Parts: sequence; C-alpha cells; structure tokens
Amino acid sequence: MSIEAIGIITSGGDCGGLNAVVKGAAQMATRKGVKPYAIPNGYAGLYNLIHYDHLVELTPGRVDSFSIGLAGSEAGHSRVKISRIKDEQKYERIKAGLEKFKIGGLVISGGDDTGSVILDLTKNGIDAVHAPKTMDLDLNPYSVGGDSTINKIAEFIRDIKTTGRTHNRIMVVEVFGRYAGHTAFRGGIAGEADAILIPEVPVNFAELYRHLKKVYLNRVLESDINAGTYTIVVAEGLKNADGSELYDESAGVDTFGHKKLAGAGKYVSQELTKQMQADSEIHTFMEKSGMFVEGLYELPEIRIITPSHLVRSGVTYAYDANFGMEAGATAVCALLGGLSCVTIVGYANGCVKYLPTEDAIRQRHVDLEQVNMYEQLGFTFGRVRHDFNPSFEKVAGKVDRIY
Repeated sequence: MSIEAIGIITSGGDCGGLNAVVKGAAQMATRKGVKPYAIPNGYAGLYNLIHYDHLVELTPGRVDSFSIGLAGSEAGHSRVKISRIKDEQKYERIKAGLEKFKIGGLVISGGDDTGSVILDLTKNGIDAVHAPKTMDLDLNPYSVGGDSTINKIAEFIRDIKTTGRTHNRIMVVEVFGRYAGHTAFRGGIAGEADAILIPEVPVNFAELYRHLKKVYLNRVLESDINAGTYTIVVAEGLKNADGSELYDESAGVDTFGHKKLAGAGKYVSQELTKQMQADSEIHTFMEKSGMFVEGLYELPEIRIITPSHLVRSGVTYAYDANFGMEAGATAVCALLGGLSCVTIVGYANGCVKYLPTEDAIRQRHVDLEQVNMYEQLGFTFGRVRHDFNPSFEKVAGKVDRIY
C-alpha cells in the first residue's frame, strides 16, 4: 500500500504506555519514509480535522521531546465516540479531513470502544490499525496500560497499610474495573490486600465479614501494641450476591453512554459497618484491645480511599514502555502492509501477530480458577472458598505472557 502520511490517534482513558505507542509509531513511520502526524483530541480531532490549518508532524526532533517513561498521551484524548456524533455526513467529513493532509491510514490506540470505532471507520472506507490500550485488561490480547496500573495499585495498597496500622483502621480502596476486575485482582494480590472484590465474583457480605472479623481481630489482639489493619480492594463494577451492580446512581453516564460505576467502596463500608454494629463480639474486642471509648470510639473505623486517576497517571512501567513501542511500530508496518481493522497482539520471531479487531475487543474476564487458587492462600474474594484440585498439563515450547 502506498501511503504518504499516517495519522496517530489515542483515545479513551489515559494510562501508562500511550506515549510509547505514539513514539513507536512515529519512529517507524519515519523509518519507512512516511510522515507521521499527531491528530489531537482523539476522535473530536479526527472529526474536526477538516478545519485544522496544520497538524504537528512527529519528526525525530519532535518525538525526542517527550518520554515513553511518562504516562498519558502527547497526542491528547477526548471522550467522543464517532457513532454518537449526530452528523449524518460525519464519515465523509472525516475522509475529507484526512485527504486534506494526505493521510492514507490511521494508527489508533484505545480499548473496546476504540475497537468499535475502528470497525465503523473501516466499514466506511477509512483504513485503521488498532494498538490495544486499556488499563482494565479486558481485551483478548494484552493492552497498553495494564501492567503500569497493576503496579500502581499494588504500591498504593502497600503504602496505605502504614496509615491503616497506625490507626487500627479497615481500609477500603476503590479502583477502576468496570466489568472486568483484572487490575484490582492482580494489584490486590501484589499489594497483599486481605480482600479483593471484583465484578466477576458477586460479593457475599456475610462471608466477607467473617473473613474480616477473623483476620483483623487476630492481628490486633496478637500484636504486642494492639496494632493492626485490614485492607479491601474494590473494583468499581462490584456486584451484590443477587447480581445487581453496586454504584452511586447519581454519578450519571460518560460520553460513550457507560454508567459511571462509582460508589462501590462506600457501599462496602456501609454494609460492614452495619454488621459490626449488630455484632456484640465487636464491643468485647474494642474493650479487650483498649480502644473502646463510649460515644467516641465504639467500632473499628473504616476509611474509603479512591486513588482514581492516580493509578493511570504519572509514570509508565517498563513492560508497558516496551509493549507500547512495539505495538505502535508494528501497527504502522501492518498499515503499510495493507492490513486494516486488525488489532496488534505482539511481535516475535520476525512476525507481527494480530487479531481481527472484532475478535480482539470481545470482553475477557478474570479466570475464576485463578481466583480459587489465591483463595487457598488466605485471600478472600467475598465468596465461600471452593475446593482446589488442579489438573496438570505439560507445555512444550515458548509460552506467551499471561495476565
């Protein structure tokens, strides 16, 4: 395919690794004799391209000015989905904007919503290749942002334990997750949270409370200074035992039409507080540990911490920096090789691996058998622990990284 210039777009939420995608794509395009342009403001910028007087060409000097070690995107984002734009001529308008700058194809980094946009664009004659990005890790291939977010959640949990133990508090940490709890799961394990509540496992609050009571009370009472904490990680898409979502309905929806699933941490705190208030053994525990003061300090304190965008901002960890460069660079190669509507999986042994975008964006959930294994090790996921009887399989050859 003869392409004079490409456009690079990043979309959706910010995260670690996006600058690596932008830089990898720009450097590979330059290497191949193609001009790389940053299309700012995500799909809003793509839609308004026809009105731009100029675009920033990502020359070697320009890309040298930003670091793949920083999260976020030098290209910029917006929360706009092409199919929700009411203009009936939107695709013709987009094509006219691309023609204005002689852009023959797009490298787009984003998640499942971006994948659906790529399907729309290619159906309307606009070539695009997908560099997968979502810190939720709910695409079929690995996606930029996941590892950085997991590391930040783990660090946050480890750090907040010092506050928890100082005050004998129960700490509830609410993180992103929506409908797949990969980052809460992996970050919670790495940070050694006591309880990890994810959308894939509807929470049984009686079981959660049983675990909390056993672990927390023992920690405090067995400490020589009666100090202890209990940490709960809650993914925003948490479900109750009946399958209903637990969130603050007043939060509304985003511009993609998704409910803003906030408030799960508050719900968990309220439910546990109710159970403690109804439990006479908690009164005895507070007196025995020397904490009880009538009217002032009658129950263990529960605090809700919401790191929010702190887990997706700041720095990019090494795996995302590597994968982002790889995904951006090979996306350019795929575009120049005549491919469109495909999602980059990786590069190995001289071969660019990809999936049809339609297949890549099918939602992937946490493996409940892995959840079961960690339950054997003392973590709780808010359900009654199952038996653990794994099967065995000999693996030949190289094994892909698994998240």
